[in-house]
Amino acid sequence: MSILIRGGTVVTAEQSFRADVYCENGTIVAIGDGFDAPAGSQVVDAGGMYVMPGGIDPHTHMELPFMGTVASEDFFSGTSAGAAGGTTMIIDFVIPAPQQSLVEAYRQWRGWAEKAATDYSFHVAVTWWSDQVREEMGVLTREHGVNSFKHFMAYKGAIMVDDGVLLNSFARAQELGALCTVHAENGDAVFHLQKTLLEQGITGPEGHALSRPPQVEGEAAQRAIAIANVLGAPVYIVHVSTEQATQAISRARAAGHRVYGEVLAQHLVIDESVYRNPDWQTAAAYVMSPPFRAKHHQEALWAGLSSGGLQTTATDHCCFCAPQKAAGRDNFTKIPNGTGGIEDRMSILWHNGVGTGRLTPNEFVRITSTNCAQIFNLYPRKGAVQVGADADLVVWDPEGTRTISAKTHHQNVDFNIYEGMEVKGVARHTLSQGNLVWTDGELRTVRGAGRYIDRPCHPPVFKAIERYNELHRPVGVDREVATAVTP
Repeated sequence: MSILIRGGTVVTAEQSFRADVYCENGTIVAIGDGFDAPAGSQVVDAGGMYVMPGGIDPHTHMELPFMGTVASEDFFSGTSAGAAGGTTMIIDFVIPAPQQSLVEAYRQWRGWAEKAATDYSFHVAVTWWSDQVREEMGVLTREHGVNSFKHFMAYKGAIMVDDGVLLNSFARAQELGALCTVHAENGDAVFHLQKTLLEQGITGPEGHALSRPPQVEGEAAQRAIAIANVLGAPVYIVHVSTEQATQAISRARAAGHRVYGEVLAQHLVIDESVYRNPDWQTAAAYVMSPPFRAKHHQEALWAGLSSGGLQTTATDHCCFCAPQKAAGRDNFTKIPNGTGGIEDRMSILWHNGVGTGRLTPNEFVRITSTNCAQIFNLYPRKGAVQVGADADLVVWDPEGTRTISAKTHHQNVDFNIYEGMEVKGVARHTLSQGNLVWTDGELRTVRGAGRYIDRPCHPPVFKAIERYNELHRPVGVDREVATAVTP
């Protein structure tokens, strides 16, 4: 299968230039001007449009078992919806139950993911600690292409880990050359506030946001960064939603620490007023963690993306339909946490970022694909438009418009958090492995066509970290020598 993308402007994280892009056997084989289409190749007209790396969503939860139910989106429907929006790869999460083998859970998730339509990979959560966990982290990195481990500082009584687990896991990951990611919310504070609110008779969705004020995220982010700094380890904070957490990351980076921050597209445009909707079902549809915030937090997040203080964008795509959300009708703590958005992330970011002057097209590429590929050691196979890279590409129409709606989206959920928003900037064509999987409104994904992508440990930043730590390692005092030379 060969495709010639003709007449477009190639946009990467570094530069923009007019060029044709020729793809063959799943990779980019030539970039230049005025190519003749080889016999039998398909030609895609990109005139007036941009040719960019396909989006990478580093935070999704397809068919996740959670809070007594299972997310409605599976790996085929979810990656297909992503393709319709210009996303060509996801990094999902293996989340073992406490005391469950990490390798066993990984194999379980790999089985579920075999139906994926586009490429995928996995972070693996550390939800408990023992010598077995320590060993299995090594097995996952050596034999299964895992180079990142997730830690939940929230969900007390379920998958929340304490500082002792963080220290052990961060140190082990550092040995392996793997990156630790953190869901930063103070789970003890959240649990206390949930109990207090319920005692006060606040049982509706508004209680969810009230029990997770910005301070609990800011404190946890600062604590995770401090623990990583003590060990000389890098850390990646997922779904940053507050000014406090953004500032904690910025301070750490300004001090030279290797800290990365991820923002969800929905936190950039939706605010906490949704939880005050008088219709319980509508308000519950927005319940996710962290919750939506006051508008001033959005400005801090946009500033972080514009300045480079925050590096990646994601969706935390985790869909639950209205009957599932109804499990918390009388108790907000029982509403399954999660919203959709994988199909809409790219358009939301273009419309509200590039369209408002907050982002350049090159910065858009950087925060939707290239930074993620570099942080998680996928670059330049992913996140690049260059010869030898995977032909995961999106032909982006900056003038195209669409109105987002659950009636027309491809996500397997009965609600869209962006319902009714009109966005300018759409994926006109999406290529995965050099195949057109979305073209002019037609979805052509194939069940099981997605590949599991290994991510090697020791990305380039680790060499710098290891050298720095070597030069600053603790040195003891040899008192026998000191005594011998004392007059």
